[in-house]
Amino acid sequence: MKLNNETLKDRAFWEKAGITLPCFDRNAMIAATQAAPKWVHFGAGNIFRAFPAALAQSLLEDGLEKTGIIVAEGYDGEIIDKSFAAFDNLTILVTLKSDGTTEKKVVASVAQSLRMDREMDALKKIFASPSLQMASFTITEKGYNTTNRGGELFPDIAEDIKNGPASPKSYLGRIAALCYERYTHGALPLAMASMDNCSHNGDILFAAMETIAKGWAQNNAVEAGFLDYVRNKNKLSFPWSMIDKITPRPDNSVRDMLTSCGLEDMQGTVTGKNTYVAPFVNAEETQYLVIEDAFPNGKPALEKAGVLFTDRETVDRVEKMKVCTCLNPLHTSLAVFGCLLGYTRISEEMKDADLVKLIEGVGYSEGLPVVTDPIIIKPRDFIDQVIKVRLPNPFMPDAPQRIAMDSSLKIPIRFGETIKAYKSASLDPANLKLIPLVFAGWLRYLLGADDQGKPFEVSPDPNYESLAANLSGISLGQTGPFHSKLEPILSNPAFFGVNLYESQLGERVEKLFSSLLAGPGAVRKTLRSALD
Repeated sequence: MKLNNETLKDRAFWEKAGITLPCFDRNAMIAATQAAPKWVHFGAGNIFRAFPAALAQSLLEDGLEKTGIIVAEGYDGEIIDKSFAAFDNLTILVTLKSDGTTEKKVVASVAQSLRMDREMDALKKIFASPSLQMASFTITEKGYNTTNRGGELFPDIAEDIKNGPASPKSYLGRIAALCYERYTHGALPLAMASMDNCSHNGDILFAAMETIAKGWAQNNAVEAGFLDYVRNKNKLSFPWSMIDKITPRPDNSVRDMLTSCGLEDMQGTVTGKNTYVAPFVNAEETQYLVIEDAFPNGKPALEKAGVLFTDRETVDRVEKMKVCTCLNPLHTSLAVFGCLLGYTRISEEMKDADLVKLIEGVGYSEGLPVVTDPIIIKPRDFIDQVIKVRLPNPFMPDAPQRIAMDSSLKIPIRFGETIKAYKSASLDPANLKLIPLVFAGWLRYLLGADDQGKPFEVSPDPNYESLAANLSGISLGQTGPFHSKLEPILSNPAFFGVNLYESQLGERVEKLFSSLLAGPGAVRKTLRSALD
């Protein structure tokens, strides 16, 4: 049995396979969406299919909405071809619960999937529709960058600004062109809702749109009022949000389970841009989505599907709680030491008493004293669930190697904000013991050799080449001192959020780094010593 519109008619097969089918009229949903679209989403990856698309389905099944969701992909068009168009925009969502049970259902809420490199006209028509309420985004933290580390515009952004909105080539340039299309059709209101896992994500998206709009205005490439439209929050809003749902790449064990049910073509593939795609997506059960309630054209009834709408300040507190204390720092800690100690599953790491003690210390002992309490979610309850339920889930095929990606972009927020909070609370950052250990562990990880000296591939990171150049010549068994090589990194706030020497942590990281390099087994030995 293949996954497509026609085979959904054989309800007996799907029932026998234990896969729940949608209980709404999909053809009617598609027609209603085409006539009056409400929600378009940019970023067709796994988190979209497991979370926003599933939310849209919940509203359809409860009769709260008649329209579905339109998804567009502007970075890796193969995702649309290989995991949407090939399966009539259907996805099998497999929820992997910590008690070992699974929940399998067909998500059918996607009314249309579009490649931005060849279907901009269709997207322009959608953006010209007065009914459109929300454009949401999961395009990764890197997707919003318009400049390099030196503050210079990326060439494709500069080219789009020069040429105007007629035929942009960059992802952000195309999104700005769609906003301009909406402006030229009556300056219609719209919420541009980033759901990416980065601090103040709405502001980051706004900054990108303003940069391009300002460039176009200066070049007289757009009507005079467009820049004001982008800046007018009553017209084009950029709400903040916090999203949380662990969605690893499609796992072979899930593929085999679905194949054993009688499904064909479940084999995933890797696109030319190294995206792992399949006709299914696997994810944990726990999920949070908190959004600033700033929707100038109304919004889908997402509060009925469990989304929390609140004010900007509360979103900020929730985001800081999660990203700086209760989840993301623990993830990075496990990623760094998991790779060094040879683990390939987060759940397996949670059987390692040393690693559990490490993240308990990072979270409870060093993070919670300065946690930002959002009130609507209790920090201790959140971190309890992370450590006791979510991370140990043996059925979640998440890997430290995946989490280690782009660590240089994550560490300054995930740990740097805690150091700053210590200073703001008149607490001495020098009392931190385990966060510096994670920093030293990350630098040791960048050498690409595990605790026994066996080489491994360092996960992709935009700053890896420059960091590796700083660390060149360092190898297992050396005793240092390493100050001349480490000082340019440890003093750079871009990597840690602060100058670690000014926070009385730089020398400690240097000593821990030396200890981690002492020889085979030094990572484990240093870890235990620090925990004691």
